[in-house]
Parts: sequence; C-alpha cells; structure tokens
Amino acid sequence: MDLSQQLPTLPARPGVYLFKDASGTVLYVGKAASLRNRVRSYFAAGAQLPPKISRMVALVNDLEVIIADSEQDALLMECNLIKRYRPRYNARLKDDKSFPYLKIDLRDEWPRVYITRRWEKGKGRYFGPYANAGSVRRTMALLQRLFPFRSCSRIPAGAPRACLDYHIHRCVGPCIGAVTSEEYAHMIRQVILFLEGRQEKIVGELRHQMKQAAADLDFEKAALLRNQIQAIQQVIEGQKLATAVRGDLDAIAFVQDNDLAYVETFFIRNGKLTGRDHFLLEGVRDMEPGEILASFVKQFYLSATSVPPVILLPEQPAEASELEDWLRAKKGARVRLQAPARGQRRKLLEMVIENARQGWEQFRQKHITSTEALATAMAELRDRLHLPTTPERMECYDISNILGAAAVGSMVVFEKGLPKPAHYRRFRIKTVGQADDYAMLQEVLRRRFKRAGQPAAAAQGESWAMRPDLVIVDGGKGQINAAQAVLYEVGIDIPVISIAKEREEIFIPGQSDPVALPPTTSASQMIQRIRDEAHRFAISYHTRLRTRISMASALDEVPGIGPKRKRALLRQFGTLKGIKEASAEAIAAAASVSRELAEKIRESL
Repeated sequence: MDLSQQLPTLPARPGVYLFKDASGTVLYVGKAASLRNRVRSYFAAGAQLPPKISRMVALVNDLEVIIADSEQDALLMECNLIKRYRPRYNARLKDDKSFPYLKIDLRDEWPRVYITRRWEKGKGRYFGPYANAGSVRRTMALLQRLFPFRSCSRIPAGAPRACLDYHIHRCVGPCIGAVTSEEYAHMIRQVILFLEGRQEKIVGELRHQMKQAAADLDFEKAALLRNQIQAIQQVIEGQKLATAVRGDLDAIAFVQDNDLAYVETFFIRNGKLTGRDHFLLEGVRDMEPGEILASFVKQFYLSATSVPPVILLPEQPAEASELEDWLRAKKGARVRLQAPARGQRRKLLEMVIENARQGWEQFRQKHITSTEALATAMAELRDRLHLPTTPERMECYDISNILGAAAVGSMVVFEKGLPKPAHYRRFRIKTVGQADDYAMLQEVLRRRFKRAGQPAAAAQGESWAMRPDLVIVDGGKGQINAAQAVLYEVGIDIPVISIAKEREEIFIPGQSDPVALPPTTSASQMIQRIRDEAHRFAISYHTRLRTRISMASALDEVPGIGPKRKRALLRQFGTLKGIKEASAEAIAAAASVSRELAEKIRESL
C-alpha cells in the first residue's frame, strides 16, 4: 500500500508514526494526539515545513503507525523508538545505548555500591544516569574515599583474614566480622544520604559517633571519624554555589553548532551542586531551541532514576505542559519546567549557560584536532591502497584458539577512524573442529556477510545491514585469500586487506609482495590500532570461554552435580575457587542439596 492509500485510513487517535525510506530504514519517529491530522500535515499542499523536515519528507516511501492509549503513552513510545532506531532526522542522544548508573542493592545483607548499565525496577537504589563511564567512576572514587563499604563482589565465608582495603581503612571488614550488619547498614544509609545531597545530616551523625568513641576511650576510631568528617566538609564546601538557590532542582543549558548540541546539566540537591555532566545531542540541524530542549528532556528523563520537582531551562520547551504531565506521572508528584528571567535561579542558569559555552569550546577544539588527523589517515589509506572510496567504515576480524579448542572470532568496527563498540560482534566457532584458522575465519565472515543487506536487518536498522568500505583480517596471504573467497561466494564486492603480525606487513589480493606502507605513517598506525583492538576483543572472549569450560569440566567430575546444580553453583560463586572456599552450608543452599552431599562436593573439589 503506497502513501496515498495509507493517509486516508489513519485513525484520529493518539500514537506514534514512523517514516521510512525505500530500503525500509526509519527516517523519523514522531508522536501525535491525532495521527490522522499530524501525519497528513506533512503532505498537505502548500505545507510550510522546516528545511530539515522538507528534506526528510522527500525521502519518505513508507509509513508505520502505532496506536497508543494516551498522549503520555505516545510520548514514552516515541522516546523508546528513537533510542532503538536512532533515526537521522530526529534529535537523539549520542551514544546512549546504555547509560551507567550507581546501584546499591539493599536486598543484600552487606550491600555493595557498584556501577551498572542495567536498570531493573524495584531491585535496589539507583543514582544516575551519568553521561559516560568516566563520570560515574569519579563519583565512585569519591564515595570509596569517604565511606569504607566493601568493594569485593562477594564476601568469602569464614575468611581467615581481611584484604588490604581493611588495613588501609577503605573497608570495615564484614568478611572477618569486624562490623555488625546493623552498623554496616547505617553506613550504607549515609552513602545514600550523600548521593541525595544531605551531607549535613551525615556530618551530624558522624560527630555524635566520634564523641561516643572518645567517651569510650576508643581514640583510634574517633580519629578515623574525625578524618571522615573533615573529608565530607571539604566536599560540602566545594558544592556550595555562588547563587543562593534552595531545594532540589536540575539546571539545563546547551550550545548548538550545526547538527550537534552540547548540553550541560547541573544537579542541585538541598541547595548544593551534587553533580554536573554534559551530553551530546545529534540531529538538531534547523531545529528551534524549544524543540532541542524538549528532545533532551524526554530522552534524558526517560532513563533518569529520579526527577526533581523543578527543572530550569533557558526557555520553555516545545509542548511544555505535556512534558510536565509526563514527568509528573514518572515522579508521582508535581514537576515544573521553569525558564526564569530574573532572581537567583536565573543567576544559576547563567552559570550553567557559561559552562556550556566553555565546555563546547573545549570539546570542539579537541574534536576538530582529532577529526582532522583521522581524516588525513583515512585519506592516506585510500590513496596508498588504491581504494575506490575513503574507508569511512572499517571492519577487522581475528581468530583466537588453542589447538582448535574454545575457538572464537571477533569483529570490531571503526567509523571515521574511531571505534564503534556498539557494533562489535563475537563469534563462537561452530563448524570447525580442528585447528584451522583459515576455515574458522571463513565461517565468521560467512556468518557476518550472509546477513549484510538482508531486508529484515535493514528494516530494523541493525548494524548487520551496514556494509564496510574496507575489510581487514589478521594474518598474511593465506588469510586474505580465505576472506576473498567468502566475499566472492556471498556475492559482495568489498576491498579486503590483511596485516601480518611479525613485520606489520600489509597484503592486498593479487599481489605477492606486501604494500609499501611505512610503519611510521598515520595510515599504517590506524590499521595496526584496528588489528590490535580485534585481537584484544578476541582474546578476552576466548579467555572467558576457556575459563568457563574448564570450570564446567571440573564440576562434571563431582558426584551429585548435574547441569542444573552446576549452573546454580557457578551463578552463586562465580569461580571454581569461590566454590572451594565456600562453606558446606553455602554450597547446600546454592545447589539445593543436603549438607552431607555438600560436604562431599567440597571434598571432591
């Protein structure tokens, strides 16, 4: 059914619409209170559309609509679909595949504070999202300096001695019984208070504990508490703002440059700056400031674990009242989007705007410098290897095995000279039973390129559907011949090269001698970097797989352990060493066996 037939059949109900091009790629995702009115407005005669939307409409070949129960449901659906398809005509958060969070699992007897990228409702306290791993690691390092919670992934049962963290006062030692569960839980509550910006309450509690320790003549403990108080007070001083704002709020500002927006966010809790971060929003060319702000607010707070009662913005976003309703439903309380024109909140916002300008300048200078160097390297690569086009997308493949055992393959992707981890893929070799690197490489390439260009993959925007401009394989002339045979077999014409490890020699098909590409050139160094990344990725998977196989094989020799109990033990203790060190009671609980059988398991190991 073409568009002219689809438009009259659209329902006058809220929902989401997806515009697609001739290949099925999603160009744009939008929401509407009335799908019929909104979608028809794009194609009405004499419609006054922004330049960006006009360019998009000219490419539309197909339409898909999804009906929602309400406008709020449509808004949520729109955010999720933008995150899934990343349409080029939508404003979208750059590299938002999974934001990192700090998590505290309060169901654990001895809760840890750790970094995770998986948010599960009702399974602990989450703080974030953070823009990147660097941001969350800095926060984590500060918490570890202020609060001695455990950092080990599990507490060994009946540990004979504590680890180094205990002796340098970075852990209170729950593994050796140096702290009660009540005392430990109290410290975790202090961590939560700190992340919520309620540091003064923590200081009050610590002062009370310090006085009590001094009264009990426990001067070492009192000194440790004094040092902790001083460290927290230094953090509080650093969080004080030049403006006297009160309460909890987020302040957001951005700088737009062509198709990119640099968004600065300040997180204010109890009148203190508890954190700040920046995000990049792509696809904002020709968009109004209010539209950019609306896109960021929707996509950021979709992933946020908490929403403050006030969000400050340089101007009102598009569909502000609808956004407030959606945020109210998410928070369970009123949320106001404010664009203050004067007063302390405006002063704070001006500070965020200035930080956005400064941050963008630093990012731009760094980005431009690196982009120019990468462009030069890719152009040199094109000229030296006589490629038909500049290799904007390069894929590199490597095989890792020991005499054919635990054989795996890796595929890493570089776009415009930079790694694209979201498109990396691992392959477990399935059809080759002996040590044959050529056959293993061919299996990996066959599995990858048989999916390239498939309509289903292209329709879903999968990375499999994307064809590289250059294929690189780790090895010499044998590997390149094996790779070329597979590409010929699947009917794909893509330039392929190989790089040998010993002399870093580069080979191309049909040429017995290596290409004269000095190792000091930027093009040669780029190829080596891609090859090294593919090797690292393959080795890490091979090592993990080999460890898993060795653990499983050792457990197979233990009487009374079948596949189900084996999985349960590995899931609970992680490693064979962890099972060996566990008590019989812990093994019995994990594997659902009697204590007698658990004792036999320990003896067997």
